[in-house]
Amino acid sequence: MIPKTRNALAKYFDHTRLTATATEADVRRLCDEAVMYGFYAVCVQPRWVALCADILHQTEVKVVSVAGFPFGTETAKVKAFEAEAVIRDGADEVDIVADLAAILAADAAYLRREFTAVLKVCRKMHPPVALKVIIESAALTKEQIRFVCGVAQETGVDFLKTSTGFHPAGGARAEDVRLMAEAAPRCNIKAAGGIKTLEQTLAMIEAGALRIGASASVQIVEQFGQHDGATD
Repeated sequence: MIPKTRNALAKYFDHTRLTATATEADVRRLCDEAVMYGFYAVCVQPRWVALCADILHQTEVKVVSVAGFPFGTETAKVKAFEAEAVIRDGADEVDIVADLAAILAADAAYLRREFTAVLKVCRKMHPPVALKVIIESAALTKEQIRFVCGVAQETGVDFLKTSTGFHPAGGARAEDVRLMAEAAPRCNIKAAGGIKTLEQTLAMIEAGALRIGASASVQIVEQFGQHDGATD
């Protein structure tokens, strides 16, 4: 459903800073903006999770971090270890990168073992932690997208996410979001990677995205206010 107010739009966003050059000042600013605009979460590298959790613990803003990022080439054990580490530091959700070689080879058994290993960590927490699986949809064919989405849904992951934002093939595309939502109707969809405008954001939501990952969240929400005249 297309949001009708700026506050409703803001709740779609994981306000993101995943560059290796992000400083403490950058991360503090990210958290301040998330509180100011009412974003759903901040998404940061593991290095910054504890700081974000400390800053945001008395707010409604969640903390999201990553594992196996950005290439997804780590083993299942390493991804599970990284996921548990960021959760222990205060992450409310974890985004992992699926093994692209396994997707290209249609190796369902490998992907199932990987997703299950991380999901086991997430589910043993109290409360359970949401798991998002990044598939780099721009680098895949439609058949490959359907394949990995089917494996993820079968395994029980919570979200499928389009992109890391670091792959040369590109980021989120509305047609991929729509296909992912159709291929895995029991999973939620997060669109991320190259989303910089209100037009792109609304297209992703209309295609089926429940969450938007973006570093341009502030500018996008401000565009909504200018476009709609709404400030609440």
